[in-house]
Amino acid sequence: MTEPFAAVAETHSAVVYFAGNRAFKLKKPVKLPFLDFSTPQDRAAACARETELNRRFAPDVYLGVAEVRDPDGEVCDHLVVMRRMPASRRLSALIEAGEPVDHAVRHVARILAGQHAAAARSAQISRQGSRDATRRRWHDNIGEFSAVARDDLVPEAGIGEAGRLADRFLAGRRPLFDARIRDGRVLDGHGDLLAGDIFCLDDGPRILDCLDFDDRLRWLDGLDDAAFLAMDLEQRGAPGLAEKFIHWYSEYSGDPAPAALRHHYVAYRAVVRAKVSCIRARQGDGTAAGQARHLLAAALRHLRAGAVTLVLVGGPPGTGKSTLAGAIADRLGFTVLSSDRIRKELAGIDPGRHVTADFGAGIYAASWTERTYAELIRRAAGLLSLGESVVLDATWTTARHRQAAAAAAGRAAADLVQLRCSAPPRVTTGRIAGRTAGVSDATPAIAERLTADSQPWPGAQIIDTASQPEPADDPTRDPVRLALQVIRPDGPEHVCQAGR
Repeated sequence: MTEPFAAVAETHSAVVYFAGNRAFKLKKPVKLPFLDFSTPQDRAAACARETELNRRFAPDVYLGVAEVRDPDGEVCDHLVVMRRMPASRRLSALIEAGEPVDHAVRHVARILAGQHAAAARSAQISRQGSRDATRRRWHDNIGEFSAVARDDLVPEAGIGEAGRLADRFLAGRRPLFDARIRDGRVLDGHGDLLAGDIFCLDDGPRILDCLDFDDRLRWLDGLDDAAFLAMDLEQRGAPGLAEKFIHWYSEYSGDPAPAALRHHYVAYRAVVRAKVSCIRARQGDGTAAGQARHLLAAALRHLRAGAVTLVLVGGPPGTGKSTLAGAIADRLGFTVLSSDRIRKELAGIDPGRHVTADFGAGIYAASWTERTYAELIRRAAGLLSLGESVVLDATWTTARHRQAAAAAAGRAAADLVQLRCSAPPRVTTGRIAGRTAGVSDATPAIAERLTADSQPWPGAQIIDTASQPEPADDPTRDPVRLALQVIRPDGPEHVCQAGR
């Protein structure tokens, strides 16, 4: 379809006039909590800055700044002059039309990763990617969101919950953010990457409209930059494409970020857009309030899915704890640490080698058990601080060891989930007798002693592992599904976990 010669589009901070093969952006004379275009001088500076910054991504689109003169010939305002992009080639329009866009989105991921590799870095920029700066941005956005969401545009309780969940994630993650800065992940990026500002042309995508009104908001973690587009793709009904995009970006940038950080940044971007939607609603956009509510719900889903979690999976030998721990890790992308494996590592023994020892003797003596649990918890604490959720596979028969693990989770501001596997003696004995491989050295006699010596575990959710139902059976009897419901009551969230 041929596009009209002239057209007008509007955002919360600008009006864009289209004429022929040109587009002219006029800044609105607005003063918002996060930008100030209230004077002609402010708008002139903003036009120049927008042109300079966007030429990094689309040098052939941003042509320059034009003066607007009044009838007396005096300069009264300024315009950003751009090469007009075909509206039908917007990434958002192609997604809505059901067109294939995987190739273009992959190309965007490559462009973004390449721009990030070449982007400016400095101590000043890095400070904006710190844990404390990230927390300040959250607090600022939650405060601004609450201010513009009055008149019941969105539920205040949801905004408060988003702030609390974000604070909890950030509380224990200083080592993660410090490591991101050391690795050069914080840079001068785009800051406002949305599908509506990406045009998929025959000679490659053009990425427009970077954030230009506050440098500090554009100095960010590269994953945060990519998360904005992932959030937008998800909101446009393409969660699979969002997942692919994050995977491609991580691949091209060589970024091994934990899934929890991806969820955190997607949630942050959803809150930012929800705030903007509330502003648009107050400016008269009839659909914006619904969008704000939808975006807030998405933010809460991602914050819950990205909660850093320590899962204790215990029970005597043969109760299926290692099988359950592995299944949880596979489904949720968590890291598994096994006491059996760590015990042998500490002793310098190949984990696959069977070691014969009586109960409480050899490497299973009390002193070795203390070393094993201390190392198990130490490793888990390090991973939790880096944003990795962890499953600890051990018998957990002693309350003191469970208390030490709970304390480590508390120091890392991580959620603690305790699962105790259970199965009848005939089942556990058969499982132990049928083992032909693995790191466990337990015998039926040792399993009996451990069961007898187990201290009460009142905080644990009992998981019956005696049966593995067929798909047609009652799903509530599936131990893996039950465990996942305990860990993630709202359901596993897989968006933006690709690449793990």
